[in-house]
Amino acid sequence: MQIKSQLSSIIKDSFKALNIEPKTTQVSDATKPEFGDYQYNGAMALAKELKQNPREIAAKLANELEKNSIFSKVEVAGPGFINLTINKDFLSKNLKEALNSRAGVLKKSNPIRVVVDYSSPNMAKQMHVGHLRSTIIGDSLANLFEFLGDEVIRQNHIGDWGTQFGMLIAYFEENQKDIDAKLSDLEEFYKEAKKRFDADEEFAKKSREYVVKLQNGDEKCLNLWSAFINKSLEHCQEVYDKLGVKLDNSCVKSESSYNDDLANIVSDLEAKGVAKESQGAKCVFFQDSENPLIIQKQDGGYLYATTDLAAIKYRVQALKAKRICYVVDARQSEHFKQVFKAARMAGYADDSVLLEHIAFGMMLDKNGRPFKTRDGGTVKLIDLINEAVNRAKDVISKADEYSDEELEKIAKVVGIGSIKYADLSINRLSNYIFDWDKMLSLNGNTALYMQYAYARINSILNKAGEFEEIKPKLNDELERKLALKVLSLEDVLLKAYKEAMPHLITNYLYELATLFMKFYENNPILKEGVDKELKLSRLNLAKATANAIKVGLGILGIEVLDRI
Repeated sequence: MQIKSQLSSIIKDSFKALNIEPKTTQVSDATKPEFGDYQYNGAMALAKELKQNPREIAAKLANELEKNSIFSKVEVAGPGFINLTINKDFLSKNLKEALNSRAGVLKKSNPIRVVVDYSSPNMAKQMHVGHLRSTIIGDSLANLFEFLGDEVIRQNHIGDWGTQFGMLIAYFEENQKDIDAKLSDLEEFYKEAKKRFDADEEFAKKSREYVVKLQNGDEKCLNLWSAFINKSLEHCQEVYDKLGVKLDNSCVKSESSYNDDLANIVSDLEAKGVAKESQGAKCVFFQDSENPLIIQKQDGGYLYATTDLAAIKYRVQALKAKRICYVVDARQSEHFKQVFKAARMAGYADDSVLLEHIAFGMMLDKNGRPFKTRDGGTVKLIDLINEAVNRAKDVISKADEYSDEELEKIAKVVGIGSIKYADLSINRLSNYIFDWDKMLSLNGNTALYMQYAYARINSILNKAGEFEEIKPKLNDELERKLALKVLSLEDVLLKAYKEAMPHLITNYLYELATLFMKFYENNPILKEGVDKELKLSRLNLAKATANAIKVGLGILGIEVLDRI
């Protein structure tokens, strides 16, 4: 449920009763537990405008708010803050809704169509750790948007066009008989092709001819190119399947798919006066920047910017998207800032369309350097995933006895979950340190801690057997706080949706699980001598908590386990 939205409406109505027009009615979380659950700080800004004492305005508002049964306490503090504590009866009444499969979270009343552009590997290279953050962050955001009711179009903007493909296609043609073995390692395939290109002038000439033929639509070259791309996509799909990421060939919208529209984009921008010629190149100039956006080089070649403008045009005009998210690392910020401005100037996206660069920082090793292999090479993503599963297997096997089949399943869920959660648990704009020991720890804000918390609650529910779903009574402050945290899930998801920040969800989940552990230690559920009605009430509170954890982790693309 949207608690903050309800509180905002109550504050608005209370101001109306006082014949006061507020500047804002938004509430925020209380900064300290002793200040209650929420705070309203708008009285001070309002007092300045009305030239009145802020504490007096706050006191009048507090008197009105106290009339509403949703609050157990309304308190004026400091120069005019209002601290709000939610009544346990209100929480109890609404908690039953959290027992459903969506943990009580409703879908948005105004769904839109969203395009999420993420992962975007280059077909000439094997997927490596540089693709990890885009893939994980992009998938979690797409999951979040879908869960809240938007129609999401996942687009994998693969790099499949450019001069290097002439060389790769020529080498692909020469090695078709043993191509499966050759393409088992794309990095090696690329190196071999480049070595051949540098050493053999005839091969190099043929490669250059293939580039021209490919760009001109030669059928033979297109068939070879297509076969190479399909083989490359098989490598990507193996990674996506292991990661549990919802990308497949139906999500691919490649650079090449916009190729036929690039000349039209340049002509259109010139006709509209958006692009101008400068030293033989076609450029878009901006008042606030000395550097133009080049959309066509002197030699007639097109750039990423041209393709990105064609993509925006397609996504707005053909797909009718109202929000377009580009999950690309922060180093591309200036590029997207200029592309978005050019798209607005050209009329490809008006103000009703939200264009967002979902920027993220780098993945670093423990020494704060870019994450590499021991010999300084690029870490292949498939190798990283396999190592995560193997390390999880070592951690899990020490904790309990499992059959081989159980161990494999649990290790995969924990290992993949650990990689994802470690990334998503930090603000995406920050660089983060990749640390195996930390991410596979049972202590702290980790996937394993969250999965263990869920498994523990599930064990309690299984031991209890079937029980009636009722409205929990919330007998003490711990139970009230846990209920409030469960019911805060929708507010958290909506904020994460608005800001495109998955770490808000992981922060919430960690606080929820920690609160449950404290509740469980102090409030026995299945212990002999616990009153039947109290036991039933606490079982329902536990089930609502488990649902919230499962929903939150599911949005992050992380599975839960009944037993760890």
